Amino acid sequence: MKISEKVLSHISQHFINDCAPVYLYDTDKIRDYCKRFISIPYTPKTIHFATMANSNPEFLRIIREEGMGVFVNSPEHLKLVSEIGFKEKEIIFTASALCNDTMKLAHDAGVVVYLDSPGQLEQWQKLFPGKPVGIRCNLGRMVTPIKTHASYFIGEESRLGFSPEEISNQKGNKNIIGLHLYVGTDILNYDYFFACYQSLLSFIKLFPNLRHIDLGGGFGINYNGSFPFDIEQYGKKLKVMMEEVANTSGKKLCLMLEPGRIIGAEAGYFACLVTDVKIRKDKQLIGINASTTQFPRPLFYPEKAIHPVAIIRDGVLANGTPVMSNVYGCSTYSRDYFINDASVPKTKIGDWVIFGNAGSYCAAAYTHFLGFLPAEEKFL
Repeated sequence: MKISEKVLSHISQHFINDCAPVYLYDTDKIRDYCKRFISIPYTPKTIHFATMANSNPEFLRIIREEGMGVFVNSPEHLKLVSEIGFKEKEIIFTASALCNDTMKLAHDAGVVVYLDSPGQLEQWQKLFPGKPVGIRCNLGRMVTPIKTHASYFIGEESRLGFSPEEISNQKGNKNIIGLHLYVGTDILNYDYFFACYQSLLSFIKLFPNLRHIDLGGGFGINYNGSFPFDIEQYGKKLKVMMEEVANTSGKKLCLMLEPGRIIGAEAGYFACLVTDVKIRKDKQLIGINASTTQFPRPLFYPEKAIHPVAIIRDGVLANGTPVMSNVYGCSTYSRDYFINDASVPKTKIGDWVIFGNAGSYCAAAYTHFLGFLPAEEKFL
């Protein structure tokens, strides 16, 4: 795992004065990924960061400075981004099973709204007759859905969105101005993205007042810290697709994207102190002064959430013969493991364990389970 000198220096300074676990963010990396998405060569478009990936106010201020909007799916996140300064159409609100009060909240805020079902659309039209809105689309059998570590987001196994038949039943609805699609999470397969996009675009002709197409997010990163998803190549292909839509339909639709984890994951590190080392048979068990309730992806997805790990000793990366190791938390919960079967050097009390790809869905998913306080978050 590569760690910049800036981050490594701050880790050293932190543990001289404080031994508490800490998140560190390289803000240059956050800004770089924002710029890469904003530079996708199609207009009109808007890019909206998915706040469930990271709701830290400082993180959100950074992406706002870079010219991005936000995607939210709860009243609390809507309140948060509004307080930070995001305005109306810079905010997309999409959720499911909305009550009347939440619909009114989103409507009164003037944000872009996508609804999840025919029942929700009927409810909206009763509350706000003639008011435009978007719908979330589920492609059903139009594609073979990929099951991600968070299950299915489209297809007959997914609870989300209008089915193809339900979409078709809305043909001619002048109040539907947007179509929304989210194909899955942590996906690297270009062909899958564009197969799903093409299926969604087949519905454009049904809606005379359509203004925008939201293709969601789900862009993957790989687990060794490198970044194989080529945003620039993706953007070029996206431009060609959207221009073909304009040529065939006569509509220059606004493109919306909702990148989440990809924006901040590689920018974040979680640093902890080694407080115990045990040997069990031929395996090294490394105990640290944190719990997975503070770094919850391994707690939620124990088989899928793999984060690169490094050992720091005296301010530098530790070397030596790799040993098969498990890193465990400081609770008595039997599943409090950060990583299993990692190959790291022999470790001793007083070393630091650093997890990479920690800038998204880590601190944001903190849970009170087991009673540990949230770790501090610092932006460098």
